[in-house]
This record gives sequence, C-alpha cells and structure tokens, in this order.
Amino acid sequence: MTHKLRIILGPTAVGKTDYSIREALEYGSPVISCDSRQIYKEMSVGTAVPSDEQLSAVKHYFIRTHHVSDLYSAGRYETEALSLVEHLFSMGHETLVMSGGSGFYIDAFCRGLDAFPPADMELRRTLNRRLEEEGVESLRFELKRLDPESYASMDIANGQRILRALEVCLSTGRPFSSYKTAVTKKRGFEIEKIGLSRPREELYGRIDRRVLDMMDHGLVDEVRRLARYRELPALQTVGYKEIFSYLDGRIPLEEAVRLIQRNTRHYARKQMSYWRRDPDIMWLGLNEGSAENPGDGTPVPADFKSAGTEEYPKLKNKLNKNGESP
Repeated sequence: MTHKLRIILGPTAVGKTDYSIREALEYGSPVISCDSRQIYKEMSVGTAVPSDEQLSAVKHYFIRTHHVSDLYSAGRYETEALSLVEHLFSMGHETLVMSGGSGFYIDAFCRGLDAFPPADMELRRTLNRRLEEEGVESLRFELKRLDPESYASMDIANGQRILRALEVCLSTGRPFSSYKTAVTKKRGFEIEKIGLSRPREELYGRIDRRVLDMMDHGLVDEVRRLARYRELPALQTVGYKEIFSYLDGRIPLEEAVRLIQRNTRHYARKQMSYWRRDPDIMWLGLNEGSAENPGDGTPVPADFKSAGTEEYPKLKNKLNKNGESP
C-alpha cells in the first residue's frame, strides 16, 4: 500500500483551514496542523486558530497543545509530527492531510533539519532585548561579522532567524552555517504539496478584515494576559508586538491595528516568496465566489462589541469600511 501525505499550504488568510477540512473529510483523515504559533494554548485570537465548529468537523492535531512558555522548535515538530504520521498510517489511513503556513516547519517535516546545538535561553533573552531596543540592524551587523555565509543566504529582515543564527555563533564559537549539511532525509511515504493562492488585492482584503475580526474577538485582552511572556520567541509575532506597543502607550490603538494589517500583508508576501523556490508545489488559485473556493470562516466583522474591553468601541469607524489601510 502506498501512503500519501497531502500538505495544504499558502499565505495567511488564503483559506487553508476550510480547504484542508474538506480534503480531510474526503480522505477520512484528521488535519495535522503545521503552524508554529497555533500550537500555543494562549494564542488563539492572534493566530486565528480554527473555530470550534471547524475543530469539531474533523480531528485536529497540534492545535493549542503547548503552553506559550514551552520552548518549541521546527526540529521538535519534525520529530513529533513524523511520529504521529507514521502512527496514523499504521492505523490504516492511506492518505493524510497536513495544513499550515509555517514554511520552515513544513520544510523540517519534509526534508529534515540539521543537528543544531540546544538553545541558550539566557543568551536568547539578552538578544531579544537587543532586538527590541536596538532593532534588527544591530544584530544583522554582528551576524555579518561572525558568519558572512549565513548573512548572505538568510532573510535578513527576519529578526528571529537572525537572532537564532547569532545565538549559535555566540554560544558555540562556530558559525551557524557550519552546522548545515543540506542532506535531505528520506520519508517512507509520498508527499504532495498543494499551494493555495488568491489575487493579491483579494488576499489583502481578507487579511485586513481578519485583523478587525481579531480585534472584535478580544486580541487586546489576549495580549494583555501574555504580558509577562512578552520576551519569549513565540510572542515576537505580528499582532502581538503591535498590541504590546499600544499597551506600553507608544502608539494609539488604531495605529496598532493599521500596523498589524500592514505587517500581516508583508508577512504574506514573504510566505509566497519563500515557497516560490519549491518546484514541488502544485498551485491552486482561489477566488471569492468560485465553485472551488471553500472560504476560511473569516467574516466581515461586526461592530466592536464583544471584545471584553471598552478601549475601542469607535475604532471601526476610524478605519475605512473595508478594513483596509495604506
């Protein structure tokens, strides 16, 4: 029997959740999430975890399974997800469905990762403080000096990637690049990658509306509850960083919303750029109202009235009616 894993991937807000549920129902499979943030119990609103209705439609794995203080990595996901997939195949599944937008996690699962040294948490906290206080440029300059090879090949706008590479250089005295072997691990099953895409303006509109929906469902309160964990890597995430700035009094709430929308659109572009290098992805275009479009449960938000806070009752009126921002 040939076992197959179908990976549904694509940029944030493209519609992966409902599409993967439809695939799972067709194949009698659970949905194996591959999202580096939805794995955390305390980060439901800002990561747009599937709704209760969506979660009840089929069994989901790796959704809200770990505490935010639990140090989780792509390497750990590779080990745990591979063990789960092999177990599910042994239980009689012929085709399984995985879904997510974390390209590094998907690559870790499909190709495997090199053996990097364990994290130095004290050094990581120090570097996170530098990243927040000095900006990514300072860390980039140091990485370029210590490991020019990694600097030349890395997305230098990704502060967390720069931080991790610099952490390895400083804690081991060896370049981060020296740990890379580029050897692809073999898997005992077939992998198909299905990439979902939408026209750019349509995707951006969905992103902007989703951010407003997050506000309606209590993003500010969720971030406030996570304040004591704000230096952890999991919280260096679009949606959380901007609300922390609001809670610190550095920016007004409407500016935080605008920045989340803008930065999420930038993140979606980075996701697509990352995947364009992969020739194995079969791309499927979706459009609003098309027969093959499953949607993703992202409604146009109602007025802000159910967020559990009085801080933004008139915010929606300060944004344009489509939730769009320049």
